[in-house]
Amino acid sequence: MSSTAVQTSSTTSGEQYRRQLKRNVYDFPKVPTPIYRHAAPSAPWPWMKFDVDSSKVQPVSPSLSGDSKWCRYPQSLFPNWTWDQVNRSQMLTKCSDNELSTIFKIGVFDDGSFDQHIETHTIDRDDATDVQMYWDFLGIAPPSNVRVQALFVEDMTLPVVQMLGTKYDVEPFFFTSSVNWIPSMYEEDPKTLEDHITVVIPFVRTLKKDQQPVIRTHPVRVPTFTSTESQEKPLPYTEEERIIDTQVPLSLPNNKILVQDLLSLHMVRKPTTSTIISYHPSLDGTSAKRLQSLAHRTGDSVYWSNIYKRSKDPTFLFLAILWYALYAWDESFEVLFLYISALEHKVLQFNDIKLTRELHKLQAHLLYYQQLLRDYLRSVEFVRDSPSPALNAPSISEAEREDSAQLLRTEADTLISEIKRLTRQREMLSDRLENATQLTFATKRIEDTKARRDLREATMKDSASIKQISYLSMVFLPAAYLTNVFRMPVHEIVIYTEVTIVLTVLISWLAITVQQDSSFFPSNSGFMRRTFWPLFYTISTVKEWLGSAGCPSRHDTRSLLAFDEEQP
Repeated sequence: MSSTAVQTSSTTSGEQYRRQLKRNVYDFPKVPTPIYRHAAPSAPWPWMKFDVDSSKVQPVSPSLSGDSKWCRYPQSLFPNWTWDQVNRSQMLTKCSDNELSTIFKIGVFDDGSFDQHIETHTIDRDDATDVQMYWDFLGIAPPSNVRVQALFVEDMTLPVVQMLGTKYDVEPFFFTSSVNWIPSMYEEDPKTLEDHITVVIPFVRTLKKDQQPVIRTHPVRVPTFTSTESQEKPLPYTEEERIIDTQVPLSLPNNKILVQDLLSLHMVRKPTTSTIISYHPSLDGTSAKRLQSLAHRTGDSVYWSNIYKRSKDPTFLFLAILWYALYAWDESFEVLFLYISALEHKVLQFNDIKLTRELHKLQAHLLYYQQLLRDYLRSVEFVRDSPSPALNAPSISEAEREDSAQLLRTEADTLISEIKRLTRQREMLSDRLENATQLTFATKRIEDTKARRDLREATMKDSASIKQISYLSMVFLPAAYLTNVFRMPVHEIVIYTEVTIVLTVLISWLAITVQQDSSFFPSNSGFMRRTFWPLFYTISTVKEWLGSAGCPSRHDTRSLLAFDEEQP
């Protein structure tokens, strides 16, 4: 389906338009609803249920060796995390479904250049040799001239979570926020020369409907719906469609779907070699290989390569990766702009009330995107306001430290200004949607008003007909009345006929006299004019007949009458 498919022919209705939106949207996994109270280490009761959780904290066993300690993560480092809390957070259970984990590694040297050798490690969770070899590899210290190394982890398995968490002393909140898609940003374990920072931000990016999903060891099972192209009857709303769920991908009719993605980064900043861990969930998100390639290409940029050479702050690679979410947001809003323009055209073309549901659904997604953009903005502000303690190393002069801090603020402010631009663009799209919604209801009100006017005119015509029937009934009322009096059959037919004729004439005269408007006299005639209407009507008829033979016209009749109209 091409991008111009939204401009369909005039025979397309709102129902057919809705069919285009439904296809393929439920073929994608639904991301979980974030639980914000479990997003940071400052929360003293992580993943606890106060009404049922009564487990006790067990002390760390001092007999654990360095090689076996990682198998007990997170309790080996964070004893307040009981097994009930670990299971409830799903930090290990969601990773246990993965069999293979691939880790891509890049390095940045002290001179700002990138290591052109990309290390790749694939660990089989069921292969004890693979697991032990990678644990031994983590124990090897990186070269002294490496400023920062980045690990992009695809399909993180249970052993990889435990080994990375143990090696780099990672708070479990990083893994729990990542697997549960909880936006979070925090600094932990700040020391004189090192600290840990974590940023987890969901964002939105575009995806083609016919694009092949990411190949995974265990694909996520989601409900699917068959195509409805051949259905002729109106498509009923399913239970899923009745609920506007912002966690479900947003389907667009131009062969695009807006899906949620996740940027999950944890960084250990040190004066020697800092480490970035990038978590990539087992969904149709950005692959670890893709993000590793983009991060590595920042070294080819003249602008960013000069930054890496100018500053020894390892945070700049972290900040450069955060730019990826901005590119995805910007592309998504470009697609949304075209979609809303087409939707406005549909509203004007079809005026189908079914389109209003699509307008409301899109408005709900935009409101949800507002929250995601706020989290994105706060994350960049957090990075800007969290200077790296690695710059406090004695080898870095005060001038270099101030220059690096100012450069970080400048680059972070540049990204913040771009996020604010996206926020304004989202507000513009929301205003256009609201305008289209108001246009839909205004058009329906105009149509309803026109329909009520037509109904009122038809009712007035029916009322006039009923009135004429009532008058006609009054003419025959004397005969019906006398029939009851004389108990038909009538023996005195002469008397019956005389009385019936007299009463019929009398009631007919009275019925016409009491009317304000009648064809027997002009409108708004006086009482005398209406009382003697038979006389005036006869005179007018005679005058008209004579006027056709050359006599004075009908318009001169009133001046010839002695009893002219009496003003009421």
